Amino acid sequence: MSNPAFLLSATIFLPTLGALFLMVFDKKAEDAMRNFALVITAVTFGLTLLILQQFDRSEGGIQMAVSIPWVPTWNINYQLGVDGLSLPLVLLTGLISMLSCLASWSIKTKVRGFLMLFLILETGMMGVFLALDFFLFYVFWEVMLLPMYFLIGVWGGPRREYAAIKFFLYTLFGSVLMLIAMLMFYFNSASSEIAGNESIFDLLKLAEIAKVGGFDATMQIFAFILLFIGFAIKLPSFPVHTWLPDAHVEAPTPISMILAGVLLKMGGYGILRIAMPLCPYGTQYAAYALVALGVFSIVYGAFAAMAQTDFKRLVAYSSVSHMGYVLVGMAVWKISETGATENLNFWQLGMAGAMFQMIGHGISSAGMFFMVGVIYDRVHHRDLNKFGGLMQLMPLYSGLAVIIFFAGLGLPGLCGFIGEVFVVLSIWSYSPLLAIITASAVILTAGYILWTIQRVYLGPEYKGPHKEEIVPITSRETTVAASLAVLAVLLGIFPYQLVLNLMDASIAQLTVSLSEGYAAVQETVTAVTQLSR
Repeated sequence: MSNPAFLLSATIFLPTLGALFLMVFDKKAEDAMRNFALVITAVTFGLTLLILQQFDRSEGGIQMAVSIPWVPTWNINYQLGVDGLSLPLVLLTGLISMLSCLASWSIKTKVRGFLMLFLILETGMMGVFLALDFFLFYVFWEVMLLPMYFLIGVWGGPRREYAAIKFFLYTLFGSVLMLIAMLMFYFNSASSEIAGNESIFDLLKLAEIAKVGGFDATMQIFAFILLFIGFAIKLPSFPVHTWLPDAHVEAPTPISMILAGVLLKMGGYGILRIAMPLCPYGTQYAAYALVALGVFSIVYGAFAAMAQTDFKRLVAYSSVSHMGYVLVGMAVWKISETGATENLNFWQLGMAGAMFQMIGHGISSAGMFFMVGVIYDRVHHRDLNKFGGLMQLMPLYSGLAVIIFFAGLGLPGLCGFIGEVFVVLSIWSYSPLLAIITASAVILTAGYILWTIQRVYLGPEYKGPHKEEIVPITSRETTVAASLAVLAVLLGIFPYQLVLNLMDASIAQLTVSLSEGYAAVQETVTAVTQLSR
């Protein structure tokens, strides 16, 4: 497994090979197919652990780089690699995919089709996090779209067609904007010696060109806006978030887990991997707007969650709120009057907080959606006003749920705390007013999480239908819930040892590179301004 090309390719394509192999199973052997798909996702997760084993935490650049010509005429390469930004998300994808597969025993119809699409979806997600060629990244981004459309549209709830089409159209709109930006970089790269005076899709070389000021200020601003909208839809950020509650409410439980645990992280990763390195000037130009938008998303998502009576919709809006911290942490980049980056260590703290928030939210939100699914499978409704008293009827389930919901709340000692507190600390040096608003939003989060726990798990008795169906959770359900609860605790107690030391070197390298890229373009802008006078 020391061959990086084989290891990274196997991590991406093993699920698809598993999906093809499912075709030879007898149609009625549903349990055998489920077990086979679970083995495939477990082996894929094992491969991500092998990548972790070979990863050098002190190195900030790309490791295990692979570059094989794919379409030489257009300089498109099969280019893969990992660094401290992508590896934590690769590990998260492997883990959540495996646990979601274990949660998919609740799927009773068209099992083979569901599992095949599920495994193809995992290939798309892994490909996005490992691709270093813009064209290849775009291909994997689109590969992910179709399976998710069918997984919601075929196996979802009563309004599944509406939710699936809304998800598809929003994501496709973002993809079109990303495609336009990709072509802008491709054709503008030809004038640079770094690219050998050829048009390229290589993300590393495009970032090098941006670092020396190879893309002018106007292009960077326009390209950043296009890329940001494309990735903000996936994040999701206000106001392009409205597809998310519908998709979550209608999606089956394992797909809600994937959607919240992994797919939302692709928006944040896309901003970190593509929008910021390729548009350092555009990033700084939009920095205050991004921070303000992130803060608004945090507050808006919390108020929206508080207003819900549907259990799943409440958790969906909580994701809008929590992902706002990711946007804020990435954008707290302050420039002094001389054009130099101020308080670089606070910006790096914000970046680390944003990355940790993605991992922590991936664990807690997947757990929350799973817990909603467990009780929904029994009582077939999600009305918060009809719940109550589950702690007496399902004590183990309720105990695990409370741990996971407290992780979502951001309780110290659990995975939701570290990312949020890092972001709030970093924003103080950027804007004390926005820092106060962001810190105050924690009270709103505590409000809707505690109110939810009180309405669902506490109280005197269950008031809804199918009370006789409320039975203790199975060993399979316990395995999924306990795994996520234990991880929520471990990430809260050992944040540096488990996650932060993976990404420190890469975050430091990225922030320094962006500062240099901004300074290079700012010099040109200043010179042109003086000449025009």
